[in-house]
Amino acid sequence: MTPEERGVAAVADLMAVAARTAPKGKGVDTLSIVVLAKKDTKKLAARLDRLGEEREIGFFHRDAKNIAASDACVIIGCRGRETAGVNCGACGYATCADFTAAAGKRKRGSTPFAGPNCAVRMADHGIAVGSAVKTAQIHNVDNRVMYSGGVAALDLGLCDKACTVAYAIPLSATGKSIFFDRPSAH
Repeated sequence: MTPEERGVAAVADLMAVAARTAPKGKGVDTLSIVVLAKKDTKKLAARLDRLGEEREIGFFHRDAKNIAASDACVIIGCRGRETAGVNCGACGYATCADFTAAAGKRKRGSTPFAGPNCAVRMADHGIAVGSAVKTAQIHNVDNRVMYSGGVAALDLGLCDKACTVAYAIPLSATGKSIFFDRPSAH
């Protein structure tokens, strides 16, 4: 293992800590955080590539190449159906009880993520992802937040079974970031 690979592995762990300790609505943690080592990123990349083919989504293929070339990957999922219990209405339902009833009727279907999701929990997820990428940036590790990689992670069952949303953050330490100058894909 090179010094860069060891450094990326250490930063991936620090990113998990940053996500775990990020502020959360009412202090309730609904996150599922997984760190994939370099060898484990290949399985995620392969599944993402297959999903791109199955769903005819071009950018999934491009993102799969990035994940396959990465040194590690941090997956941050969220159990978005666990409400904050504040009846804020941001989810589109008048009360958390109405949201829970509607969410209970919805099965994971053809969409990549299962909704509806509690807006407070989605904000928590976003703050955790932001805290994680901030940690990577502080340590000069190239990264990219990928909705697509999160779709593949959920499909592979890498996150807690109750997770409804996940993002992947592949990491790299090379002379030039592998996450830029990427071909555009539709």
